[in-house]
Amino acid sequence: MAVAILTDLTRCIGCRACVYACKEINGLPKEEAEGLSARTWTVVERRAGLNVRRQCMHCLDPACASVCPVAALHKTPAGPVVYEEDRCIGCRYCMVACPFHVPKYEWEKPLPRVQKCIFCSEKRLREGGQPACTEVCPAKATVFGDRDALIQEARGRIEAHPGRYVDHIYGLEEAGGTSVLYLSGVPFERLGFPTGLDREPYPRLTWEILSKIPNVVGMGGVLMFGIWWIVNRRMELERRDALREGPAKGVDDGEEGDR
Repeated sequence: MAVAILTDLTRCIGCRACVYACKEINGLPKEEAEGLSARTWTVVERRAGLNVRRQCMHCLDPACASVCPVAALHKTPAGPVVYEEDRCIGCRYCMVACPFHVPKYEWEKPLPRVQKCIFCSEKRLREGGQPACTEVCPAKATVFGDRDALIQEARGRIEAHPGRYVDHIYGLEEAGGTSVLYLSGVPFERLGFPTGLDREPYPRLTWEILSKIPNVVGMGGVLMFGIWWIVNRRMELERRDALREGPAKGVDDGEEGDR
């Protein structure tokens, strides 16, 4: 079973119980935060009249894991994208690759780590539980379960209350699909969500580009050789012209001197 989280932004009351539960179970500082950071893995922002909970999207085919050269980030069979800090070399490729701009870096520490939500994978899911954030939500605005079942639940809510929801499940197809899904009564672009993302998984798009590199390199090599040949040909012609003009100029000068 592939698990997921469905967050219904029309139901969120902004209590931030999810934020505090996340901080407590992961040993994060209790300080308030305006956005995701290395010290805050889930946050509730006020946007366009709604309380918007943000966290790692746990992509079905995560770009962050695909670019990690040491597999410090990897997706588990159940769905969560987890992080093994003892493998991390601090290259920060994951931060660049993520289309949702989620992974954060501990810039202030001498031995920094990449930090993000790990879906309570080891502390809850392995024991048959659910993430701390979904368990404590008093309004059931964010719920945990099988991804396919949550998609059906989301579609049912949209069909039952078409005037309440935007006809879109965010995360269903974005970046190839994610394990964190959203419903909203306000267009997602107004809430700060990245829109216009490709429906194909980003690692697949990256591989399609990388697979063309040998051809590009080959064409580039031919182009560079052509430029080298042209430049050297021009230099050779200039040298020949200089040799032809040099003696003639010397003879003329000598004749003028005798005169």
